[in-house]
Amino acid sequence: MNKSGGFSFDQTLKTSGDQDPKCQMSRLDDHCWSCSCASRVETKHSSSGANWLASKAEEMMSIITSVLSNAYGSLHDVRTANLIRRGLVLFTVGVFLALVLNLLQIQRHVTLFPEEVMTTVFSSAWWIPPCCGTGAAVVGLLYPCLDSHLGEPHKFKREWASVMRCIAVFVGINHASVKLDFVNNMQLSLTLAALSLGLWWTFDRSRSGFGLGITTAFLATVITQLLVYNGVYQYTSPDFLYVRSWLPCIFFSGGVTVGNIGRQLAMGCVEKPHND
Repeated sequence: MNKSGGFSFDQTLKTSGDQDPKCQMSRLDDHCWSCSCASRVETKHSSSGANWLASKAEEMMSIITSVLSNAYGSLHDVRTANLIRRGLVLFTVGVFLALVLNLLQIQRHVTLFPEEVMTTVFSSAWWIPPCCGTGAAVVGLLYPCLDSHLGEPHKFKREWASVMRCIAVFVGINHASVKLDFVNNMQLSLTLAALSLGLWWTFDRSRSGFGLGITTAFLATVITQLLVYNGVYQYTSPDFLYVRSWLPCIFFSGGVTVGNIGRQLAMGCVEKPHND
């Protein structure tokens, strides 16, 4: 009995001892598989979260880009509309001044046109008003652009009352060129030059205004010399090649006047959104 019982007990312990390592190995394998599966699930969740964040960031960037592009387009449209509106106003002012002042010179026999031109409605060549209007628009738009480019905003007497007084002085200088009688044209030219410089000093006083006034006077005088040389019209008693010596003074004061109008129009377009 004891032998058989001991044998059975030893055999049982042996078999149980043989099975324990196998069970432990199976448990370790199960634990490893469960850890690997859990890590895979965590990796999958983290990758999906990163993809979601990337898609949201891309969506937000696209929205911001579209908003900025629309804002830039609307701002560009507003600037273009303001530029066209200012150009039309300056063109109208140039046409009006050309009709009035050129008619004054024709009546005083300072300029002479062919007879077929004098039979027209305005007693002037048809091309003078649009040419003067285009020149006024170009000069009036250049003045504020040059101020912003040089970083010197013009702030001297920036109100419409000053602009209207500048226009009145310019018309008076042009009127004096055909009304005043001097011994010779040189005295008249010196007088008009002093009046033109006084107009610039009173209503402008900027380096850009003086430089653009000189440039406008030079280019307009050269174009007028070419027109007279080609027989389009002529001046009576020319003393500066084919024209009068005081003509650059008229162009200089006209450039300063139109420049002040352009600056005032540009300031009004800038201040209007700010007040709203």
